[in-house]
Amino acid sequence: MKGTNESNYIQQHLANERTYLAWIRTSIAIIGIGFLTTSLHYNSAGENEFQGQISLLISGVSIIIGLFLIVGSTVNYYRARKHINTQTFTSANAVILFMSMVALIILIFICIYLYSLNL
Repeated sequence: MKGTNESNYIQQHLANERTYLAWIRTSIAIIGIGFLTTSLHYNSAGENEFQGQISLLISGVSIIIGLFLIVGSTVNYYRARKHINTQTFTSANAVILFMSMVALIILIFICIYLYSLNL
């Protein structure tokens, strides 16, 4: 009988758990970017309305994306666990593409914010 005993795939399950924890660390880092941006903005000397809006946008987007990552990584962990046990695993190309786009968007907003500090 295929895939009912998890002990047959110990290495794959441990790798799945490491991947899950890496996604959790990534989500915490993204949430941290949001808090850091807000903290830096409100601790800086000059206050500009545009800078405040960009800072809040970066913070809000970072927190929402971080929370979605926590939920998504948990769902992906259980999906991968099931696929490991049934030996039907497929790679998560959509997740990789999504995270690349998220990182790019956050980086663009941070660059706009930093550019606005020099105006």
